Amino acid sequence: MTSEQKQWISATVPVLKENGILLTKYFYNRMFTHNPELKNLFNMGNQQSGKQQTALAMAVLAYAENIANPGVLMPVVDRIGHKHVSLDIRPEQYQIVGRHLIASIQEVLGDAATPEIVDAWTAAYQQLANLMSGHEAKLYEQKTVQPHGWTGWRPLKWVK
Repeated sequence: MTSEQKQWISATVPVLKENGILLTKYFYNRMFTHNPELKNLFNMGNQQSGKQQTALAMAVLAYAENIANPGVLMPVVDRIGHKHVSLDIRPEQYQIVGRHLIASIQEVLGDAATPEIVDAWTAAYQQLANLMSGHEAKLYEQKTVQPHGWTGWRPLKWVK
C-alpha cells in the first residue's frame, strides 16, 4: 500500500466508527444473496443476533486504525486464523469476500465512495487477505506435519 492509500484509510476511521455495523450488515446480506453457498461457513445464529456483523465492524475499524502498522494486530490475526483453519477457509474465498466488501463500500457510501477511497480499501483489503491467508497457510502446514495430520475435509469410517 502507498502512504497516500494509508492516509485515505485513516480518513475513513470516523465513518467506520459511526457506520461500521451498518456497512457490515449490508455486506453480509449482499454476500449471502450472491453467494448463498457461503452460509455453511458462518454461524447463522451469530448473523441473526448481529454478533458477527459487530465483530467484523470492530475488526475492520481496528485494521483501519492500525493501517500504518497492521503487525500490531497479529494476536487477533492468529485467533481469527485458527477459526478460519477450523472451517477450512481458503485464499480463494477471501477474493469473494473482498469483492462483496468493496462493492458494499461503494453501494453504502454512494458518492462519498470516491475512486481514491475505493482504491485505498481495495489495496487495504488485499493486504489484509494476504496477511490472513499467509498466516493460515502456516497453520495448515502445522496440521499436515503432525502424525496423521491433514487439512480439508475427508470421509472417515468409524470402525468401533
